[in-house]
Amino acid sequence: MSKINKIDESSPEDQVKDTICLPYAEDRIAELAYFKAEERGFEPGHELDDWLAAERAYSL
Repeated sequence: MSKINKIDESSPEDQVKDTICLPYAEDRIAELAYFKAEERGFEPGHELDDWLAAERAYSL
């Protein structure tokens, strides 16, 4: 069976821009997760749910 390699056709500038934005995305996701926790009174045990919900909201 032959293996097909996918070629990345994006420009180096696009690749760098995506890399640079990642830390900012994580900060924004953390902020959204905090607000989700705040909405439910910071009840413990839902941290992962808050984070995943924030990731979904951020990617929309």
